Amino acid sequence: MAATPDKAPFDYIVVGAGSAGCVLANRLTESGRHRVLLLEAGGHDRHIWIHIPLGYGKLFDNAKVNWLYKTEPEPELNNRQIIQPRGRVLGGSSSINGLLYVRGQHEDYDHWRQLGNTGWGFADVLPYFRRAEDQERGADDFHGAGGPLAVSDVCEPHPLCEAFIEAAHRSNRRHARRRRRFAGSSADPHAVSLHRADHHE
Repeated sequence: MAATPDKAPFDYIVVGAGSAGCVLANRLTESGRHRVLLLEAGGHDRHIWIHIPLGYGKLFDNAKVNWLYKTEPEPELNNRQIIQPRGRVLGGSSSINGLLYVRGQHEDYDHWRQLGNTGWGFADVLPYFRRAEDQERGADDFHGAGGPLAVSDVCEPHPLCEAFIEAAHRSNRRHARRRRRFAGSSADPHAVSLHRADHHE
């Protein structure tokens, strides 16, 4: 008996409609050849605090959009349990992260490569970051334009943001000095993290 359209079997089932789950479901259905069931325990991401940058603080203890996970008691922190927000909503944790987009530090990716994870160095993953981005300043060596992820700068710089940027520049200068110091030495350049972090204003 032929399956009716509403009862046709699914080719794939994706559990969790966070960033990865949504992208995966989209890629799997792009060709139009596959049926995909995307399951999400939470609801739509229409909660007002999801769309206000500082709203993430209001979502830490909101069971409608957050799984309310905590760590085990931490001995080094007087046995406190630390909140680990994880999204229970369309968009997953990316919907409750205060509208922030942070790639991670350049050296971390290179360290993963040094541990034997081929293809995870910063130079390897950078093209994918660029493809994903729609940077409001346009494309450059580190950022992309035209991708599905809108990336914009902070409109009105905050003193704390300015302090972070200055700290990033100091770190870059420190790494540059270390690179010059190790240049020409017998030190294995892969044994230490000497690469410039991807920090930009």
